[in-house]
Amino acid sequence: MLRHGLLTSLFLLSLATSLFAQDPYFQAEFIFPLREDHNHAPAIVELPNGDFYATWYRGAGERQADDVVIMGALKKKGESEWGSDYQVADFPGFPDCNTAMIVDPSGNLWLFWPTIIDNNWESALTNFMVTNKFAADGKPEWGRHGVMFLKPDDFEKDLIERTDALLLSRQEPLTERQSNYVATIRERAGQKLYQRLGWMPRCKPTILPSGRMILPLYTDTFSISLMAISDDGGGSWRASKPLYGFGNIQPTVLRKNDGTLVAYQRDNGFEKMIKVSVSKDDGETWSDAVVSDMPNPSAGIDAVRLANGHWAMIHNDVPKGRHKLAVSISDDEGETWKWTRRLEDQEAGSYHYPAIMQSEDGRLHAIYSYFTSKEGGKEGKTMKHAEFDEEWVMAGGEEK
Repeated sequence: MLRHGLLTSLFLLSLATSLFAQDPYFQAEFIFPLREDHNHAPAIVELPNGDFYATWYRGAGERQADDVVIMGALKKKGESEWGSDYQVADFPGFPDCNTAMIVDPSGNLWLFWPTIIDNNWESALTNFMVTNKFAADGKPEWGRHGVMFLKPDDFEKDLIERTDALLLSRQEPLTERQSNYVATIRERAGQKLYQRLGWMPRCKPTILPSGRMILPLYTDTFSISLMAISDDGGGSWRASKPLYGFGNIQPTVLRKNDGTLVAYQRDNGFEKMIKVSVSKDDGETWSDAVVSDMPNPSAGIDAVRLANGHWAMIHNDVPKGRHKLAVSISDDEGETWKWTRRLEDQEAGSYHYPAIMQSEDGRLHAIYSYFTSKEGGKEGKTMKHAEFDEEWVMAGGEEK
């Protein structure tokens, strides 16, 4: 009798598990139809009411095109398609580029982007807009806005010393591009204009338990990164010490349980591997970037800490090209990335500059620039949004 009851209980438990188990979830769609003009560098957030909001830039090109503006689109909660795209911001006659967004714990939506002053990345100034008000159609009604003026401590000595040390550690001779980069560092390192201009966002801010907001920034002038830090809810900003690493840009920042911050960075074409720096003092100072074992074809990455403590990274997981785009999951705070599954696994095209976040229902949302070829050989560009759960990555990913 006891055995019969035990078997019955096990059967009912198995039945309940199968009834409530959900299949891995995945769906994806374009935010707007393929276009011939340049559309690039998106960001995505979940708004306080459950809608999703995306931004990117559009124009005839990038820093060299003076018609580039910031665009946006809204996906209403529960709907399967995005609403019409529209212009969000523009400094007429100047290119407005990479977007980054976050909704802070108070429900304020922040948008960051650089305006390029003289058609070179080195002249970038980062802007911000913030609001907690939304129109009847759900679109943000922007309030406070400003320019993020940063005045880093003079880093000429540190930059040159670290560059020299990295050169000594290299086994192979410098390429022409690398030699030009080193010459640029030596020429500009002591100039205040180059130390203070050119800092641009790419990935979303990280907000610490203390309320400190950390916005990752990078400069193509020196091919390094730093963090813009605010301890007063975005009222004022200051610069951290730089992250050095001979071509380490566009960081994305995650926080470990012990408070350590980890910055994963795009490699700027030298090692073809993601670079990593850590901070033990809430982002004030950072270790020099070291090379990881994750390939990177000099392409943007992004990462997010999930509600269960796992980390998710979205990246082009090949050393050359941007035709493969993957999501990797770590269950040990970045020590290993056991599961990887590709969102895009093409032979051509570019699927890149991604952003990733987790919504309140636990699903992951990725957005990325989608560049392919239309019929007739003309290039088409759009933003693609993918919604999926962690189980989808694990179900189709290789466990390492």
